[in-house]
Order: sequence, then structure tokens, then C-alpha cells
Amino acid sequence: MVKLVLLHKADSIYEDELDVEYDLPRAYLKAVEAAVGDWIVYYEPVKAGPRGYFAVARISQVIPKPGFDGRYLALIAPGSYLPFDREVPRLVNGRPLESSLAGPDGAPLSGGAVQSAVRRLPESDFARIVNLGLPEDLERIEATRYDPHSNELDDEPLIFQRPVIERLTRRKYREVAFSRKVREAYGYRCAMSGLQLRNGGDRPEVQAAHIRPVERDGSDSVRNGLALSGTLHWMFDRGLISIAEDNETILVSRNKVPGDVVDRLIRPGGKLLKPEDPHHTPHPHNLRWHRENIFGQIVEDAASPWPLG
Repeated sequence: MVKLVLLHKADSIYEDELDVEYDLPRAYLKAVEAAVGDWIVYYEPVKAGPRGYFAVARISQVIPKPGFDGRYLALIAPGSYLPFDREVPRLVNGRPLESSLAGPDGAPLSGGAVQSAVRRLPESDFARIVNLGLPEDLERIEATRYDPHSNELDDEPLIFQRPVIERLTRRKYREVAFSRKVREAYGYRCAMSGLQLRNGGDRPEVQAAHIRPVERDGSDSVRNGLALSGTLHWMFDRGLISIAEDNETILVSRNKVPGDVVDRLIRPGGKLLKPEDPHHTPHPHNLRWHRENIFGQIVEDAASPWPLG
């Protein structure tokens, strides 16, 4: 197994669904097959967008792309995709983070491997890029973000020493990374109420909700997330609200939710507030999954805040 950098361009003819599959031509098949079971880093070149290295994932298998001769799909292992907390540039202090893209003097090379859509990534380069994109102490950064004296992590004083792969597979770490990216994408504003509530310590009250739960093969992509207030998050998870086929109209199970509750909680017009960055817009596939599998099906694991008829 080997680690790779996979180049992604939003305007490419290749139809990548980054948290699900990566579309590639036959020319890169052997290189990608060698990485099955291992981790990759996604990279978007500056000319196609400002993101640089922007996410990590693990390849589970490679299959022929149905209906496309000479094209293949690298399938992403469910639950492995994770966007970086901060996007990482190709060059740091004028030197490439990928050692294969640097000359003997450390200066960046041009042409050749630099233009390849699939590049081998040594373990040390992988760790360096991930550490820049997903800081080792991200949980501590978030826990002390609004309260420098928070004792939330007192029981885990050595969390910053966790190895890279252990960190990438640790659910608590991934939840923090997912929450930070989703809430930031929506400007810390609830996507359904439009409210931007903060408590006395200026801590945002909005939460990050998975559209398709991780335990049901959902990913930690921002496109599988919504920023919601606590009550709306509860309602969304229990199928009382969802999003219509137009991907913006908020659906309400009106036989289960009182009309006055809807009027108080949902923004005027009943349309979903979307992120400014189109990279972060909820994916229609995820919204459809929620609509077809969760909406209208109440999970009886908690008391309702109002009488349900």
C-alpha cells in the first residue's frame, strides 16, 4: 500500500464525488490500485481554485466506471473522508510540501510530476500535510476557543501526541473537525431559522448536524452537514423536518409539529440558508437520503418538547 495525492478540479470532465468516489483514467489505474486500503490527500491546484491540499480520505477499492470505457472509480471508504480544518498551500516558505516536487536545493520543480493528477506521497510528507491541515491539538483548540481556562480535556492531557492515523480514525476528533467546518461554512448561523445566537461567552449556540448519519454510511464532508439550532437539530434527526427535492424548501411533518412551533422556528419563506462557498452546499444525494429514510419516521429515544398528535 502507498499513500497518494489525488488532484481534483471542480471544472474537470472527471466526475468526482470526493467523499464517495474519485474518477480516474486508465493511465493512473495501477498507481491508484497500489493505494487500496491506504490514505490519500486531495489537492486542488491554485489555477483551478485557492484550496491547495484540502481533505484526506482512504481508498477501499477500485472498480471500472459503469458505461465509461477506460475510466475507473476509486471508492472512498465510508466514514474516512475528512476536510482539513485549514487548507494547506503547496508551498510553505517557498518550498514544496511534497519532496518529489522539490529539486536538490529544495526549490520547487516545474512540469513533470507537478502536473500529474496522481502522485505518490511518502509517509513523512503525508504526516506533515495532515498536521498542517488538521492540527494535532484541534480538540484542545476548540475546547479553549471561547474559554481559555476550560477543563474539558483535563482527562486527556496527551491528546496532542496522538499519531496521525489514530487521529484520523478517532470519532471524537473527527466530530470536532466536522463541527468546526460546518458551523464556519454557515457563518455560525442556523440554516433553517437564520438566527446567529451566541451565549454570554460569545460561544455560538449553533450545532453541526449530519444529514446522513455516519453510522449509516454518511461522511464527515461539509456537504453532508447543516448548521442547526439545538431544537431544529433534534427535529431533523427525528424526521420531523427535512428538505424538499428543490434542495432548499424546508419540509415539516405538520401532523406532528404544531403550526405555531413552525412559525417560531423556521425562517420566513421556509427556505434553507446555504453557505456562501458552493463547495459547501448540501449535496442533493444526502438531502434525498434524509428525505427518503428519516423524514416522517420519529425515533422514540427522547421526550418531545411539545405534545405530538
